[in-house]
Amino acid sequence: MPANPLILPVALWCALAPVPQAEEPEAGREYLLERIGDAAVVQIYADGFEGLPLEEKLLAWHLYQAALAGRDIYYDQRSAHALEMRAVLEAVLTHGAHVEADTLAEIRRYTKLFWINSGPYNHLTARKFVLECPPDAFLAAVNAAAEDGAEFPTGPGESLDAMVGRLGPMFFDPAFEPIVTNKSPGPGGDILLDSANNLYVDVSSKDLAGFEEAYPLNSRLVKRPDGTLVEEPYRIGGRYSEQIRRIIEHLKDASAVAPGPTAEALLALVTYYESGTVEDRKAYDIAWVRDADASVDTINGFTEVYMDARGVKGSWESAVFYVNEEKTADIKKIAAEAQWFEDRMPWAPDYRKPDVQGITANAIEVVIETGDCGPVTPIGINLPNDQEVREQYGSKSVSLSNVIEAYAESTPTAFHAEFSWTGEEAARAEEWGGLSKELLVNMHEVIGHASGRVSDALEGQPQDAIKEYYSALEEGRADLIALYFMADPRLAELGLVAAEDQPEMARAAFEDYTRNALVQLRRVPEGAQIEEDHMRNRQMVVRWLIDNTEAIEVRERDGKTYYVMVDPEAFRAGVGTLLAEVQRIKSEGDYAAAKALFDTYGITFDPDLRDQVVSRVEALDLPSYTGFVMPRLEPEYGDDGEIVDVAISYPRDLEAQMLEYSSFGSE
Repeated sequence: MPANPLILPVALWCALAPVPQAEEPEAGREYLLERIGDAAVVQIYADGFEGLPLEEKLLAWHLYQAALAGRDIYYDQRSAHALEMRAVLEAVLTHGAHVEADTLAEIRRYTKLFWINSGPYNHLTARKFVLECPPDAFLAAVNAAAEDGAEFPTGPGESLDAMVGRLGPMFFDPAFEPIVTNKSPGPGGDILLDSANNLYVDVSSKDLAGFEEAYPLNSRLVKRPDGTLVEEPYRIGGRYSEQIRRIIEHLKDASAVAPGPTAEALLALVTYYESGTVEDRKAYDIAWVRDADASVDTINGFTEVYMDARGVKGSWESAVFYVNEEKTADIKKIAAEAQWFEDRMPWAPDYRKPDVQGITANAIEVVIETGDCGPVTPIGINLPNDQEVREQYGSKSVSLSNVIEAYAESTPTAFHAEFSWTGEEAARAEEWGGLSKELLVNMHEVIGHASGRVSDALEGQPQDAIKEYYSALEEGRADLIALYFMADPRLAELGLVAAEDQPEMARAAFEDYTRNALVQLRRVPEGAQIEEDHMRNRQMVVRWLIDNTEAIEVRERDGKTYYVMVDPEAFRAGVGTLLAEVQRIKSEGDYAAAKALFDTYGITFDPDLRDQVVSRVEALDLPSYTGFVMPRLEPEYGDDGEIVDVAISYPRDLEAQMLEYSSFGSE
């Protein structure tokens, strides 16, 4: 069998045959499918797909296949061992007839978490989770599956026992390669050497001094035994060449049925995948932004840099979606007023854009998300990330409507009452939570990320100066902008909220954001340090407001801690003050100030407080995070072999979908 874990044996592909899909339930929709530990599994539904024209369905189908073609790239980026581990787990699950029942149940539990997190590291905490069965029981399961015909990714001359022994530390030892991304390793540590991801091999931060990367976003960096640094670009002929070749095939098929501007953007993406150059990446970004009227669109490539402790290397991701015209009106109103908001930002005028370029904003229905986008998915996206492209050409913002809906429909209402100081606060959360969250997401993505200027000295790349703190700083900046304008009368003037309701809606938004900084601690069940950038930014904002304003009080009652937002005006004023400083840090590339801000407020926390929060959440049986089961597309063929329709269905089965995704490519 091949030693390269990126290419699984054909026999294993065939063993993972597609599983029959469930039909739509007759009586209402089923959202919450199951719980696996602290993770919820939730089904996403895509309304309106059946009514799309055939050309748009065909476009979605080809892009759907491109999204599946690159899925394994992200697994490999997360861990050099992940694809081999997944192959072992899936082989056991699909040949488990003679595996001991309790062992098989534990392997199934672990594998579901593995699928949700695209590898053995928790998506939020960055820490490794492990199998909880005895190692000898796992070995027995592998051997039983092999006797039933399962094939495993053994190396040349390697026995099954040796393979399991080689992978054993990844499956069972929480101290072996324990953290996928470690941005704060502590004294004597190194953010690259102490991160277990596969973006760097034996490279330390000091090794990068004086080294200029030709492919900063889309390459792995390897240190050879002689000390030489070598880039392995992600492109045709480079790393992930086979996966990229398959992506390109489907992108070309998509371009053949796409409208002109969309086809132009897709072919620009093909060119970028072929060359990997910065110039071709920028050309694609520009073409994608200019395709402002796309009804069906995709994100496909090395995009977000959260997994890289340096904040430079992009994780592969893909999303395929179509515009929900009915839900898009409000977000377009916000985009149309971008210059109005820019002119009133509470920061120095030099950091404001005098001429905001075109911002495209849509509410969308997700068809599929893979890689860094799924099964754990964002609820809003604003791209491209290149500051220079954004300032000159604009950006696209999307609100993932059906993801937001699925979250809302699957979240228990007891959550609000447990962490609210009063019944009135809990009632506000129930009444205004949906609208306030929608407005916050839209303002965060459309206005937040698209706003502001940076110093010419930074050459459009503030992340190079702010380094490992940049992603959290930028997410905090976008949150602060959304919060700052939540109480602004302009939102009522635009018809986004009734004027008489806005004070209560804004208060509910401030209260929810404040509570979340406390409640999110449940997502870090061990240690006393936050690694995930969005969580860092939320803690930074709230703890800064606690220490520097009178807006938030920390109260105790019956042994429970509450973060209570007591003064909306002080809250907004404090947000404005902090936002002005955060924008200055970004615009000037002030690394020292970013470090001081997050080291003081955004990274560490009291583990006793976390333990209290965890116990309260466990009593309510609330999940800490959610993995989503995606809609499923399937072409229907006419007698002439041509596609006459593309059907959509909803599997409502994580295991069936993940096994089908892994089998992609065998047909």
